[in-house]
Amino acid sequence: MIQRRTLLGATAVAPLAALTGCASQNLAGYASEKPVLDLTQYFNGTVDAHGIFQGRSGQIARRFTVVMECSWKGNEGVLDEAFTYSDGTTQRRIWRLTKHADGHYTGTADDVVGTARGQTQGNAFRWGYTLALPVDGKVYHVDFDDWMYLIDERVMLNRATMSKFGVRLGEITLSFTKRT
Repeated sequence: MIQRRTLLGATAVAPLAALTGCASQNLAGYASEKPVLDLTQYFNGTVDAHGIFQGRSGQIARRFTVVMECSWKGNEGVLDEAFTYSDGTTQRRIWRLTKHADGHYTGTADDVVGTARGQTQGNAFRWGYTLALPVDGKVYHVDFDDWMYLIDERVMLNRATMSKFGVRLGEITLSFTKRT
């Protein structure tokens, strides 16, 4: 009898859990979180990052490090990213950011299609953009949904979902450390 009740209970809860699992995060839910993230302060100076890319299966497909040289003049910022991948290849991306009112940001980079858009609230930053990603001699436009969370004055964590036509292709996890 206990097994049947447990099974019935699990059956009743499973659809609710499935729906909850599909719900997306709400940036406003981070509004009261501390420390408050100010991108112009955090991304100013040198920031080191360590990251992984996991494919759809969860298997780590690529590891990498990034050294970012960041500077701001007024509301205009430059984030110069130098990537080094575990196979020895390198890449460079230079973001040009603009800070707008109410924690909104826009940005461009040579391999970003159109304009990236984001917003901060509390300790979180959500950043969305389309990247022109070269793979085996072809270029694919893939969408990124980046979520960054300031842990303390030096450490920020980043989770990004990469998708195409709404289908998740993989996830990127990064740990940023601001040099003092």
